[in-house]
Amino acid sequence: QLVASGGDSVQAGGSLRISCKVSGDGHNTNSMAWFRQAPGKEREGVAVSDRSGKGTSYADPVKGRFTISRDSAKNILYLQMNALKPEDTAMYYCAAIPYSCSRVPPLGAVQYWGQGTQVTVS
Repeated sequence: QLVASGGDSVQAGGSLRISCKVSGDGHNTNSMAWFRQAPGKEREGVAVSDRSGKGTSYADPVKGRFTISRDSAKNILYLQMNALKPEDTAMYYCAAIPYSCSRVPPLGAVQYWGQGTQVTVS
């Protein structure tokens, strides 16, 4: 089970950190990723972290602004978002990937999805 939280409304240029608590079968996951879906648009990959947390990859629109991290002891995945832009407005979903990813994975790679948390930038 993946439970995302921390979404909020923020002003452009601001920062926000969202979290995803992993439990149950999600403990056995390999890579973890964040995806987002804006109204009227397809869901897209944002960032991915390998099991160790040392290998990460980002989609071009968020490179240099977002940071994905994992707290293995607490089984929590984070996404720190800085310099937020209105185009970052979306529902953000955490996802569990059953294998190691060196790049942001496609939707079909996801084994488990979280329920989503809304981020609104104005």
